Amino acid sequence: MTSPLLPTGGRFDGSLHRYAVRVYYEDTDLSGVVYHANYLRWFERARSDMLRSLGIDQRAAHEAGEGAWAVADLAIKYRSPARLDDDVLIESTCVKLGAASVEMRQRALRGETLLAEAQLRIGFVAPDGRPRRQPAGWCEAFATVLSERAA
Repeated sequence: MTSPLLPTGGRFDGSLHRYAVRVYYEDTDLSGVVYHANYLRWFERARSDMLRSLGIDQRAAHEAGEGAWAVADLAIKYRSPARLDDDVLIESTCVKLGAASVEMRQRALRGETLLAEAQLRIGFVAPDGRPRRQPAGWCEAFATVLSERAA
């Protein structure tokens, strides 16, 4: 009997979280270049994987009625196009920790080539949509990987 095939995840290298993706046909537009919104999807996957790696259970918090993460601010710059079959590395760092939010920087790279970079703030919100403090254990988890290069 073989063990089940599970999705691969990212990993931390110090305070830097790395998550690999591959460009598939569905990611591209008519010209064969990755459609701009797909970088946001990749960044979201990488952030979710980062949280999972830190032991932050988003699903349990939501199901318990505590709240969920929401993107509050986002600025993205596109630098170079990714194309079909490219291997892309998403790097994520936490640069500032607040009681109800985390500021992050994310980059998409193909080898040494910077494809896109984003600066964002995610906020923890109650089920009614209002900001609320994230659970204390989560702050402690983020503090362990807060970038030394913080703003």
